[in-house]
Amino acid sequence: MNTGTQKPSAATQRLLKDVRACTLCEAHLPLGARPVLQMDPRATILIAGQAPGGKVHASGIPFQDASGDRLREWMGVDEKMFYDPARIAILPMGFCYPGTGKSGDLPPRPECAATWRAKLLARLINVKLTLVLGQYALDWHLAESQKATLTDTVQAWREYWPDVLPLPHPSPRNNIWLKRNSWFDRDVVSRLRRRVRDCVR
Repeated sequence: MNTGTQKPSAATQRLLKDVRACTLCEAHLPLGARPVLQMDPRATILIAGQAPGGKVHASGIPFQDASGDRLREWMGVDEKMFYDPARIAILPMGFCYPGTGKSGDLPPRPECAATWRAKLLARLINVKLTLVLGQYALDWHLAESQKATLTDTVQAWREYWPDVLPLPHPSPRNNIWLKRNSWFDRDVVSRLRRRVRDCVR
Protein backbone atom coordinates (compact mmCIF):
# COMPACT_ATOMS: atom_id res chain seq x y z
CA MET A 1 0.00 0.00 0.00
CA ASN A 2 1.21 3.48 -0.78
CA THR A 3 1.87 5.18 2.56
CA GLY A 4 3.48 8.38 1.31
CA THR A 5 2.85 11.48 3.40
CA GLN A 6 2.86 14.07 0.64
CA LYS A 7 -0.78 15.05 0.92
CA PRO A 8 -1.97 17.65 -1.57
CA SER A 9 -0.58 21.04 -0.62
CA ALA A 10 -2.73 24.14 -0.49
CA ALA A 11 -1.31 25.15 -3.88
CA THR A 12 -2.20 21.77 -5.38
CA GLN A 13 -5.69 21.96 -3.94
CA ARG A 14 -6.14 25.42 -5.47
CA LEU A 15 -4.91 24.15 -8.83
CA LEU A 16 -7.35 21.23 -8.76
CA LYS A 17 -10.17 23.57 -7.78
CA ASP A 18 -9.32 25.79 -10.75
CA VAL A 19 -9.20 22.80 -13.12
CA ARG A 20 -12.55 21.48 -11.94
CA ALA A 21 -14.11 24.90 -12.38
CA CYS A 22 -12.66 25.39 -15.87
CA THR A 23 -15.04 26.50 -18.62
CA LEU A 24 -12.36 27.48 -21.14
CA CYS A 25 -13.84 25.61 -24.11
CA GLU A 26 -17.43 25.26 -22.92
CA ALA A 27 -18.76 26.89 -26.10
CA HIS A 28 -17.47 23.88 -28.06
CA LEU A 29 -18.83 21.18 -25.72
CA PRO A 30 -22.25 19.70 -26.51
CA LEU A 31 -23.05 18.90 -22.88
CA GLY A 32 -21.19 21.78 -21.30
CA ALA A 33 -18.06 21.73 -19.16
CA ARG A 34 -17.61 19.05 -16.52
CA PRO A 35 -13.90 18.33 -16.01
CA VAL A 36 -13.27 14.73 -14.92
CA LEU A 37 -9.90 13.76 -13.44
CA GLN A 38 -8.29 12.09 -10.44
CA MET A 39 -5.05 13.46 -9.02
CA ASP A 40 -2.98 13.34 -5.83
CA PRO A 41 0.78 13.97 -5.62
CA ARG A 42 1.23 10.65 -3.79
CA ALA A 43 0.11 8.63 -6.83
CA THR A 44 2.65 6.15 -8.20
CA ILE A 45 0.73 5.31 -11.40
CA LEU A 46 -0.51 7.80 -13.98
CA ILE A 47 -3.17 6.92 -16.51
CA ALA A 48 -2.94 9.31 -19.46
CA GLY A 49 -6.12 8.82 -21.47
CA GLN A 50 -8.05 10.63 -24.17
CA ALA A 51 -11.22 12.35 -22.89
CA PRO A 52 -14.30 11.22 -20.97
CA GLY A 53 -17.19 9.74 -22.90
CA GLY A 54 -20.84 10.57 -22.42
CA LYS A 55 -21.36 8.03 -19.64
CA VAL A 56 -18.40 9.37 -17.67
CA HIS A 57 -19.59 12.93 -18.23
CA ALA A 58 -22.91 11.95 -16.64
CA SER A 59 -21.34 10.29 -13.60
CA GLY A 60 -18.31 12.53 -13.14
CA ILE A 61 -16.25 9.41 -12.36
CA PRO A 62 -13.32 8.61 -14.69
CA PHE A 63 -13.46 5.29 -16.54
CA GLN A 64 -16.80 4.30 -15.04
CA ASP A 65 -17.73 2.57 -18.28
CA ALA A 66 -16.84 -0.43 -20.42
CA SER A 67 -13.41 1.05 -21.20
CA GLY A 68 -12.71 1.26 -17.47
CA ASP A 69 -13.79 -2.33 -16.91
CA ARG A 70 -11.29 -3.50 -19.50
CA LEU A 71 -8.53 -1.22 -18.24
CA ARG A 72 -8.95 -2.48 -14.67
CA GLU A 73 -8.82 -6.04 -16.01
CA TRP A 74 -5.58 -5.28 -17.85
CA MET A 75 -4.11 -3.73 -14.71
CA GLY A 76 -5.37 -6.46 -12.38
CA VAL A 77 -6.94 -4.01 -9.93
CA ASP A 78 -10.37 -3.62 -8.39
CA GLU A 79 -12.38 -0.42 -8.26
CA LYS A 80 -11.26 0.36 -4.70
CA MET A 81 -7.62 0.50 -5.75
CA PHE A 82 -8.34 2.11 -9.10
CA TYR A 83 -10.20 5.01 -7.51
CA ASP A 84 -7.64 5.62 -4.77
CA PRO A 85 -6.05 8.92 -5.88
CA ALA A 86 -3.07 8.37 -3.57
CA ARG A 87 -2.20 5.37 -5.75
CA ILE A 88 -3.49 6.13 -9.24
CA ALA A 89 -3.78 9.49 -11.00
CA ILE A 90 -6.09 9.76 -14.01
CA LEU A 91 -5.41 12.72 -16.31
CA PRO A 92 -6.98 12.49 -19.76
CA MET A 93 -5.77 14.77 -22.54
CA GLY A 94 -9.10 16.54 -22.36
CA PHE A 95 -11.02 16.70 -19.09
CA CYS A 96 -14.46 17.25 -20.63
CA TYR A 97 -16.61 15.19 -22.98
CA PRO A 98 -15.93 16.57 -26.48
CA GLY A 99 -18.99 15.16 -28.23
CA THR A 100 -19.45 12.50 -30.89
CA GLY A 101 -18.50 12.50 -34.56
CA LYS A 102 -19.10 10.09 -37.43
CA SER A 103 -16.69 7.44 -36.15
CA GLY A 104 -16.90 7.84 -32.38
CA ASP A 105 -16.08 10.53 -29.87
CA LEU A 106 -14.42 13.68 -31.14
CA PRO A 107 -10.79 14.44 -30.27
CA PRO A 108 -9.99 16.00 -26.88
CA ARG A 109 -10.20 19.78 -26.97
CA PRO A 110 -6.61 21.07 -27.40
CA GLU A 111 -7.08 23.99 -24.99
CA CYS A 112 -7.24 21.62 -22.04
CA ALA A 113 -3.77 20.09 -22.28
CA ALA A 114 -2.22 23.40 -23.32
CA THR A 115 -3.62 25.12 -20.23
CA TRP A 116 -3.44 22.52 -17.47
CA ARG A 117 -1.39 19.45 -18.32
CA ALA A 118 2.15 20.61 -17.57
CA LYS A 119 1.04 22.21 -14.28
CA LEU A 120 -0.60 19.00 -13.09
CA LEU A 121 2.15 16.65 -14.27
CA ALA A 122 4.76 18.75 -12.45
CA ARG A 123 3.09 17.85 -9.16
CA LEU A 124 3.10 14.08 -9.81
CA ILE A 125 6.62 13.56 -8.48
CA ASN A 126 6.11 9.97 -7.27
CA VAL A 127 4.92 8.37 -10.51
CA LYS A 128 6.74 5.13 -11.37
CA LEU A 129 4.54 3.98 -14.25
CA THR A 130 2.64 5.98 -16.87
CA LEU A 131 0.02 4.17 -18.94
CA VAL A 132 -0.48 6.02 -22.21
CA LEU A 133 -3.83 5.22 -23.84
CA GLY A 134 -4.51 6.06 -27.44
CA GLN A 135 -3.00 8.31 -30.09
CA TYR A 136 -3.60 11.74 -28.57
CA ALA A 137 -1.93 10.74 -25.30
CA LEU A 138 0.90 9.08 -27.24
CA ASP A 139 1.50 12.30 -29.17
CA TRP A 140 1.93 14.23 -25.91
CA HIS A 141 3.83 11.73 -23.77
CA LEU A 142 6.01 9.98 -26.35
CA ALA A 143 6.21 12.67 -29.02
CA GLU A 144 8.96 11.80 -31.52
CA SER A 145 9.90 8.57 -29.74
CA GLN A 146 6.71 6.87 -30.89
CA LYS A 147 6.66 4.73 -34.02
CA ALA A 148 4.83 5.20 -37.31
CA THR A 149 1.52 3.78 -36.05
CA LEU A 150 -0.13 3.11 -32.72
CA THR A 151 0.23 -0.63 -33.31
CA ASP A 152 3.95 -0.25 -33.99
CA THR A 153 4.36 1.80 -30.83
CA VAL A 154 2.51 -0.72 -28.66
CA GLN A 155 4.53 -3.56 -30.21
CA ALA A 156 7.70 -1.69 -29.22
CA TRP A 157 6.54 -1.42 -25.59
CA ARG A 158 9.82 -2.84 -24.27
CA GLU A 159 11.61 0.30 -25.46
CA TYR A 160 9.61 2.42 -23.00
CA TRP A 161 9.38 -0.12 -20.18
CA PRO A 162 9.28 -0.05 -17.14
CA ASP A 163 8.46 3.65 -16.66
CA VAL A 164 6.02 4.07 -19.55
CA LEU A 165 3.68 1.63 -21.28
CA PRO A 166 1.90 2.61 -24.51
CA LEU A 167 -1.49 0.94 -24.81
CA PRO A 168 -4.36 0.80 -27.26
CA HIS A 169 -7.45 2.49 -25.92
CA PRO A 170 -9.47 -0.07 -23.90
CA SER A 171 -12.70 0.98 -25.61
CA PRO A 172 -14.97 -1.77 -27.00
CA ARG A 173 -14.37 -0.06 -30.36
CA ASN A 174 -10.93 -1.67 -30.28
CA ASN A 175 -12.22 -5.25 -30.02
CA ILE A 176 -11.18 -5.96 -33.61
CA TRP A 177 -7.67 -4.61 -32.92
CA LEU A 178 -7.35 -6.86 -29.87
CA LYS A 179 -8.46 -9.91 -31.84
CA ARG A 180 -5.95 -9.17 -34.60
CA ASN A 181 -3.13 -8.58 -32.12
CA SER A 182 -3.34 -11.55 -29.77
CA TRP A 183 0.29 -10.96 -28.72
CA PHE A 184 -0.91 -7.98 -26.67
CA ASP A 185 -2.91 -10.06 -24.23
CA ARG A 186 -0.26 -12.77 -24.19
CA ASP A 187 2.90 -10.66 -23.86
CA VAL A 188 1.90 -7.31 -22.37
CA VAL A 189 -1.00 -7.75 -19.96
CA SER A 190 0.73 -10.15 -17.57
CA ARG A 191 3.78 -7.88 -17.36
CA LEU A 192 1.54 -4.89 -16.77
CA ARG A 193 -0.21 -6.58 -13.86
CA ARG A 194 3.09 -7.43 -12.16
CA ARG A 195 4.36 -3.88 -12.65
CA VAL A 196 1.16 -2.40 -11.20
CA ARG A 197 1.50 -4.60 -8.13
CA ASP A 198 5.07 -3.41 -7.64
CA CYS A 199 4.07 0.25 -7.98
CA VAL A 200 1.16 0.27 -5.52
CA ARG A 201 2.76 -1.67 -2.66
